[in-house]
Amino acid sequence: MMQTLYDSLVNYGESDFYPYHMPGHKRSHEAGTLSEIYKLDITEIDGFDNLHQAEGVIKQAQDRAAKLYGSEETFFLVNGSTCGVLAAISSVTDRQDTILVARNCHKSVYHAAFLKELNLRYLYPKQITEYEIFDAVSPEEVKTALERYPECRAVVITSPTYEGVVSDIETIGRIVHEKGKILIVDEAHGAHFGLAQGIPENAVRLGADLVIHSLHKTLPSMTQTALLHVNGPRVDHVKLQRYLSIYQSSSPSYVLMASMDSCISYLLENAESCFGKFKKNHKKFLCCMEKCRHIHIGQAETLRKKEYDFSAWDICKLVISVKGTSINGQELYDMLLNEFHLQMEMAADSYVLAIMTISDGDEGWKRLADALLQIDGRIEYRIKDLDIKEEASQIKKSYQPTVKLTITQALEHVGKEVPLEQAQGEISGGFINLYPPGIPIIVPGEVIDSCVIGQIQESLKIGLRVQGISEKTEVVII
Repeated sequence: MMQTLYDSLVNYGESDFYPYHMPGHKRSHEAGTLSEIYKLDITEIDGFDNLHQAEGVIKQAQDRAAKLYGSEETFFLVNGSTCGVLAAISSVTDRQDTILVARNCHKSVYHAAFLKELNLRYLYPKQITEYEIFDAVSPEEVKTALERYPECRAVVITSPTYEGVVSDIETIGRIVHEKGKILIVDEAHGAHFGLAQGIPENAVRLGADLVIHSLHKTLPSMTQTALLHVNGPRVDHVKLQRYLSIYQSSSPSYVLMASMDSCISYLLENAESCFGKFKKNHKKFLCCMEKCRHIHIGQAETLRKKEYDFSAWDICKLVISVKGTSINGQELYDMLLNEFHLQMEMAADSYVLAIMTISDGDEGWKRLADALLQIDGRIEYRIKDLDIKEEASQIKKSYQPTVKLTITQALEHVGKEVPLEQAQGEISGGFINLYPPGIPIIVPGEVIDSCVIGQIQESLKIGLRVQGISEKTEVVII
């Protein structure tokens, strides 16, 4: 029978070995309210390997992850997928290189650009106007961009997006490799991809060179746990490991690593059955939502037409839209939270996002369906408001900022704070983004124009969380 890292920690905790080493709680039952967890919490002692040079029990656990996802090599990340993004980009670039990135990438991509002084060239995904979310990156856009910017060393794409849109990674990969470039896929929200029939294949098997997965986002694993997969001859594995040792803690948590190994081991045996039940619940939920007059579920119509084929959409994401109704996304979010005690993942202007996983039972699906049906019965459709929002959406969709400085150049300037209304035409000295998901509205070095100011003001007005704005509604400029 396979022995996981968790099993090894339990056995060691029940042994008579006394700890004359870190951590300071000494696995004592008198060390406070978390003493049961402390029993599993050790450091790099004999027999328990070292994450930064894995050769034993941790290497075996990482090999199980590689087997599950189909990669040549997989690394545990105890500093989250952010660490994986930083290491991936750093390992395939030299200082002041140029890379091609999708504009809707996570802020960690921009932080990597800052650390390596990289120049960024952008892919601008279109919007799905029905839900006001980013659409997939098309292979044609990638090909055109690489022909326009042949100096790019690598391409970075987020798939699935935060809202669940999946790009054609296989075709994009072929284009990128034909141009002699490296493809990095931030698949943080798709750690469940490729684990069962009828859901999207993962980017590892579709040909990406480096793929990042956040286990904790959609799978039964603790917060901060993630994986980095590497395939093919284009990536220097030694250089990659060097950057992992820089960006990861030198004292990695064995509790987190045990959580990853437990998750992987569970899925190796149970993924197909778990996702089979999940898909049945998902289909039942969508059928129930057909009773709604005003609330719409993203991609529900497409899924029904394809007989609930989830292979082109993230099965774990529910985009619950109230576009054109008498309430906005934040108001729906507040109703679900305060009246029904349902905590959503996030609120946007016209929708809320719910994340569903294999750990959601019948009750979770039913409570959400019942609440949405009740709310749907109260709200109204407002065509005039819809027309106004469509016009605003068109402005956002066509927006492409003017870049004056690289991120590194901008952040090395000493900035000053000014009221948002006075920032028009100035160069941004910091990031401004909605969180979640952490996608920048404006990046350091870009010009703050009226479109940016309007988007920030609109977000603040409806109560969305805007990072990079002070309590006095001031922004940093150069």
